[in-house]
Amino acid sequence: MKRLQQGFVLGRRYGLTRRVASGGMADVWAADDAVLRRVVAVKVMRPDPGHEQEFARRFRDEAVNSARLLHSNIATVFDYGEDDGLAYLVMELVDGQPLSALLRERAALPHRDVRSIVGQAALALGVAHEARVVHRDVKPANIVIRRDGLVKLTDFGIARALDASGHTRQGEVFGTPNYISPEQAMGEPATGASDLYALGVVAHEMLSGSRAFDRGTPVATALSHVQDPAPPLPAGIPEDLALVVEDCLAKDPADRPPNARAVALRLGLGDNETMGLGLGLAWYVHGTDPAGSDREHEFDHDATAPSPLSGRALTA
Repeated sequence: MKRLQQGFVLGRRYGLTRRVASGGMADVWAADDAVLRRVVAVKVMRPDPGHEQEFARRFRDEAVNSARLLHSNIATVFDYGEDDGLAYLVMELVDGQPLSALLRERAALPHRDVRSIVGQAALALGVAHEARVVHRDVKPANIVIRRDGLVKLTDFGIARALDASGHTRQGEVFGTPNYISPEQAMGEPATGASDLYALGVVAHEMLSGSRAFDRGTPVATALSHVQDPAPPLPAGIPEDLALVVEDCLAKDPADRPPNARAVALRLGLGDNETMGLGLGLAWYVHGTDPAGSDREHEFDHDATAPSPLSGRALTA
C-alpha cells in the first residue's frame, strides 16, 4: 500500500487525491475519474499476506452486493476493478460527516434528529434486506449525514447475501462489539433482525450520549449484549420513539420489529418520505423544507429542542 499516494492512478482512470478513511480491510481515497470527470471515492483493499485470496473474494462480494442496492439512502457503487494485485471499489463520495464524528462533537442529539437519521438508515436497510443482503456492521461510522441532511448508509464490506454461502471461516464473527447483536455474539448467522438490533444500539447512543454496551474489552462488550439489558433512556424521550428503540434492542430476534421499513414508518417516515428521500427529505434535521413549506408540525415531536445540525454545513 506504500505506492498509494496522492497522484497515483488506479486502472489508468482514477487519480487519487487524498485519503478519506482507513479500515481493517481497506483504505478509502477521494479520486478524480478521468473518464466521466467527476470526483469519486475509491476503496482499495489492503493486502494481508496470509489471507489475500479470501479478502479478495470478500471484496468482490462487496462489489456485487453493493451494486444491487440502489436507493437514495445508500452510497452508490459505480465500478470495481483490479490493478496489479490491488482490488478496488469505486463509489460516490458522500459530502458529509459520519455520525460517529457528530456524536463525538455533540453527544446526545435532539429527538427529531434521531427520528430522521434512524428512520433514513432503516429505509436503507429495508432496501438491502429486500435484496437479501445483510449489512452486519451497522454503526455510527457507517452512517454519513450529507450536507443537505440526507443520510447515507455506507460500507457493505462485510455484508453477506442471505442466499450465498459466504466466505466466513468457521467460528469467525463479523461486526463491531459495541453494536453487535446477541445472536452474532453467540456465533449465529446475522439476519435482517441483527441489523435492526445494531440500529437500536445506535439510536440509544444518539439519545443518551453514551454507548449502551461498553465493558472495556471486545469479548466482555460482546457478551454484554447477550447478558445485560440496555441502560434506561434519559427522561423526556417521546414514548413512541423510546418504544421503537426498546423493540429493536430485544434480545430475541423474533421480538424485534418485523422489518426495517416498519421501523421507518413508526418513526414518522410515511409513503411520501419513502418516495421523496431522493430529494433530500431529511429536511427537518435542519428545520427547513427544501420545497419551501413549513411541515415541521407533521413529524417533529420535539419542536422546542434546537437541532445540532441547524445552520451548519457538514464537512467530510
